[in-house]
Amino acid sequence: MSRRILLPILIVIIGVLGATALVKLRPQPSRVTPPDLVPLVSVQEVSTTAHDFTVLAQGTVRARTESKLVAEVAGRVLKVDDDFNEGGFFEVGQVLLELDDRDHRAAVAAAEAEVATARLGVAREEEEASVARGEWDRFEREGEPSALVLREPQLAQARALLASAEARLERARRDLDRTRIRAPFTGRVRTKLADIGDYVAPGTPTAAIYAVDFAEVHLPLPDEELAFLDLPSASGGADEPVIRGPAVTLTGDFAGQEHEWFGYVHRTGGEIDPRTRMFTVVVRVADPYGSGASPDGTPLRVGLFVTARIEGRGVQDVVVIPRSAMIGADQVAVVDADNRIRLRDVMVLRSSQRGVVIGSGLQAGERVATSRLEFVVDGMQVRTSSAGVSQ
Repeated sequence: MSRRILLPILIVIIGVLGATALVKLRPQPSRVTPPDLVPLVSVQEVSTTAHDFTVLAQGTVRARTESKLVAEVAGRVLKVDDDFNEGGFFEVGQVLLELDDRDHRAAVAAAEAEVATARLGVAREEEEASVARGEWDRFEREGEPSALVLREPQLAQARALLASAEARLERARRDLDRTRIRAPFTGRVRTKLADIGDYVAPGTPTAAIYAVDFAEVHLPLPDEELAFLDLPSASGGADEPVIRGPAVTLTGDFAGQEHEWFGYVHRTGGEIDPRTRMFTVVVRVADPYGSGASPDGTPLRVGLFVTARIEGRGVQDVVVIPRSAMIGADQVAVVDADNRIRLRDVMVLRSSQRGVVIGSGLQAGERVATSRLEFVVDGMQVRTSSAGVSQ
């Protein structure tokens, strides 16, 4: 066999032997048993406490009373008050518009003349009746005189004519007074609908106005929220005093700042909305442009969108835990002394973004897992962390 053939064969054999030696002589890795993976959970030691419920809702401020200021007689507007402008404030009884009253003054004068004539007619008939009675008595006629002889029908007619004339005079004076259109309550002008030179007929609106004695906010509430409120009953008794409901704090943004106003629940709506299943609660704030303004003096303006915080009922001996501690709708994971999970059914009184109020199922001093676990089994071992210390 020539050298050219042996040399490659020797190289291959040496390579195979070297590789085999390297594999057999390499160190073997030590076997390490991995530790058990025990999950770490955050826990909270619970305690019983007193808790006051609050109910949040939103709504728009509106006036307690809104109406149209309507002309009751015809006439041309001759004068308007300086406060009779959109946004202007006025007092009850304040004259806001004056109409041309010349025709109505003439009607009063004519009615006064009719009354004077009718009074003369009554006096004349009373005298005639007295004369008729005297003549009957003087001649000592037998029997009783008839009513016609004594002129009783004529006297009754004269008195009826006087009453009719006096009624027309009263109406004429009333119409004359109505040429001065007065504010029916203390309030504010929303929309001005008439001005100097306009002719108005009876029933013509001259302005849209609203009262400023009270502001109201109609708050729609879900039916389940009513359980946390002591609302005034609506028995409907006319003689029953109005019972003030829970206190309410309103917050809203105006002119780039947040403001607070304080009111109370005045009444509830009469029915549940069939579409939304909401029940209306009406909050009232007294004197929203005066004493009822916010502490910094900002009035509670009609049309402002506000958030209401209604003070609810108070409960004793309840536990408040974070929402992350809940498993499903009514279970929590209690961590026992051996750091094992014990699933516990609880009675939830209320759940909100701020926490869950537990009425029963937990005892003071127990530890509740507040970490969300992907997989929870009753009895599983855990490590706990409370206030940054692992155990």
